[in-house]
Formats: sequence, C-alpha cells, structure tokens
Amino acid sequence: MNSTEHLIKIALKEDIGSGDITTDNLVDPDLEGKGIIIAKESFVIAGLDVARQVFKHLDSKIIFRPACIDGDTIEDGKIIATVEGKLRVLLSGERTALNFLQRLSGIATCVRSYVDELKNKRVRLVDTRKTTPGWRVLEKYAVRVGGAYNHRMGLYDGVLIKDNHIAASGGIKKAVDRIRTKVSHLVKIEVEVSTPDQVEDALRAGVDVIMLDNMSIEQIKEATAFIDGRAIVEVSGNVTKSVLKSLADAGVDIISVGALTHSARCVDISMRIQTAD
Repeated sequence: MNSTEHLIKIALKEDIGSGDITTDNLVDPDLEGKGIIIAKESFVIAGLDVARQVFKHLDSKIIFRPACIDGDTIEDGKIIATVEGKLRVLLSGERTALNFLQRLSGIATCVRSYVDELKNKRVRLVDTRKTTPGWRVLEKYAVRVGGAYNHRMGLYDGVLIKDNHIAASGGIKKAVDRIRTKVSHLVKIEVEVSTPDQVEDALRAGVDVIMLDNMSIEQIKEATAFIDGRAIVEVSGNVTKSVLKSLADAGVDIISVGALTHSARCVDISMRIQTAD
C-alpha cells in the first residue's frame, strides 16, 4: 500500500468511523448527484488526484472530472472539478477530499509566492523535513507543484551532519571522516555550520555541501566568497520572503525554507451538491 492510499484510509476512517449517521439516515442509497468543487479565493491548485482517490475509495464507480491540472492558478469562484455518482458517497467523502485539496493547494500557493520573489535569480529554493507527520510525501509533492524543489525526503536518503552530530562526534573532521567509512562514495556529504571557523573546517574536510545556518547576510557573503565554488553553498534558518533576493545576490546555491510547509495556510474550497433530476 502506498503512503497516499494509507493516508486516505486513515482520514476516511477518522471522519466516517462506523458510518455517516446524518447522510445515511437522510439520503436514499440509490439517489444520484453531482458535486461541484469551487474555489473560494485565488490560489495554486494541488492534490486533484488525491481528491479523486478519496471518492474512488468509497465507490469505484464515481466519476471525477477535473477542470484544471495541478499547478494551475485558480481564480475565486472558478470550478475546480465535478464529481458524479451516488449522493451518499459525495456527501460522506466531501470533507476529506476538500481537506486534502485545501492543505496541498495552500502549500503550493505559499511556495509559488516564494518562487516568484526569486524570478531570474540563479538559486534553487528547497523545502525541509518540517512537514505534517505522515503527510511528507504529499506535502513535498505540493512543494514541487508550487515550483520549488525537495531537500532530502528523510533521514535515510541524504547525509546532513548537524550541530548535534558534530558535538557528539567531537568535531567536523571526525564526523566527516567517520561517515565516509560508512556510506557509499556516491552519497554527498553536507555539513551545517554557523561560524567562519566551521566553514574552514568543513572545507578542509572536503564536504560536498556547506549549509550556512542562521548567519547574517554579511556573514553569508563573506562565507560564500571564501568557499569560492569549492562546495555547494546552502543557506538556512529564519529565511523570510523579504530576504530571498538578498540571499540570492549573496551567491548561495540553495535556499532552504521550513515555512514552505510548516507555515502554509489552507486555502478556501467548497463543494456544492446538485441532485439528479
């Protein structure tokens, strides 16, 4: 079972439980209808296939017709998709489908606003692991829809030696030397630093990526000039939209922003039901 399917099952079980006592007692099981999913504000859409899977999980005969594709900018009042089938299914699946759409579209919209700030800048905007537990695959998908890139998916697919690793290992060189004996030569090694001395230590250790953490713009400029292409330069920590251009102009290669996922708000989407004539 893939993680999306698993999430959908959990979400539906959480909402419907042993049964939708309102819908099941009000709506005839044979009654057909149509749900019209509508934008209540302007945003970047993401998660259409997840919404489709929600309804299909309840009834494989449901017809889901998107009126756009993920990544499109949707204007307030526009139709996003229509859903046709048993009215009970439409009503019982509505909230779960909309929850997925609202959250993922909110992330894509937030990301797009950051990406727009970096137009014509030669820098890559990436996310972090600051995601909703269980939702990482979906939220990182929404980041890509918004136009940014993914950092590592988890602790398993990239070496990132952070301050606590350095403290536990007795220094940057010891940490890097040890990790090199444990991982494939194909795996890049990134080290988080916060001082000029640590930048020098990381360079001497021959790391592939240096993450400048919580440094001022002036410190970042000096560090980037000192590194001078000998490693990829990533900057992280308290990155806001207002400083993106300054960071890009400082010469960094990558800007990682936790707010792309942890601070994105859900957008407003509704579904209007029409019963069959």
